Amino acid sequence: MRSYGEQAAMVGVASPAPRETTMRAVVQDTYGSANVLRLEEIDRPEIADDDVLVRVRAAGVHIGDWHLMMGQPYLMRVMGFGFRAPKARVRGMDVAGTVEAVGKNVTRFQVGDDVFGTGKGSFAEYATGGEDTLAVKPANLSFEQAAAVPTSACTALQALTRGKIASGQQVLIIGASGGVGMFAVQIAKSFGAEVTGVCGPAKVDLVRSLGADVVLDYTKDELTGDGRRYDLILVMGGDRPLSELRRALTPKGTLVLVGGEGGGRLVGGAMGRSVRALALSPFVSHNLRMVVATTKAADLQILTELIEANQVAPIIDRTYPLSEAPDAIRHMHAGQARGKVVITV
Repeated sequence: MRSYGEQAAMVGVASPAPRETTMRAVVQDTYGSANVLRLEEIDRPEIADDDVLVRVRAAGVHIGDWHLMMGQPYLMRVMGFGFRAPKARVRGMDVAGTVEAVGKNVTRFQVGDDVFGTGKGSFAEYATGGEDTLAVKPANLSFEQAAAVPTSACTALQALTRGKIASGQQVLIIGASGGVGMFAVQIAKSFGAEVTGVCGPAKVDLVRSLGADVVLDYTKDELTGDGRRYDLILVMGGDRPLSELRRALTPKGTLVLVGGEGGGRLVGGAMGRSVRALALSPFVSHNLRMVVATTKAADLQILTELIEANQVAPIIDRTYPLSEAPDAIRHMHAGQARGKVVITV
């Protein structure tokens, strides 16, 4: 009896590629809503000499995935992500999984290691990552929990470090219930700061459970309603004007702008406000800064120590199978999630 491949060749039908060289992946060939995403069988990625091939067990979803999917703000396209269509077809960056292969220059990992961090195309069965963007998975986290950590937690850590956080400071975190904000609250508390979190009314209890000393509901509470001023303010959400944020600072306080939605499609609201802050900073007593975070192995190691010491813990709202990745992005972008959204593979 002839094999399927032999029969297919006889009738002019292409044989399916062997599974050992292919994988399922969520791809897109044009910018747009989650409707442009589809699950396809494609070739597994090849690794360079400094790369690691990871068998993906789980992939975290964050706002950056939505921006790359949409191609907005348009400044991203000019920056090299693809002008008319995404340069990288496979979506996803945050990853947790097992090392399948390593490049010849890789020394920190070997086949079989469980790792987490960022890579290219994590909404797939296999993804590649640089040795400097991965770390050994925290022993007390599942793959799903570990996948929720990398981009959001590294951003929070770098923002707090950029703000020169210190024990005893009064720290205000705007957007405390978001992906980055949830980690920022916990990390700030681990530094010994007194933390005030700002969020919507539906998530006040969530932010309080993270360890925030004071929680403000942005729909009714003023930042300075009790006369308090802050040594450090981190902004992860909203579109409050610089003047309002500066009024909440101590005379020598520091404002760190991390993100925020809204604004025009060209550069986005967050980038425009950050540029204005940097231009103003030399002329005022406040330190006005912005953070464009990247995932670094050294920061992942710091986070691992905090996680294994039970000072920081990821919170997962919902998990989705790989085939439902579009729904995962829709749910994350709707802003109702009480924790991180994760895709399981």
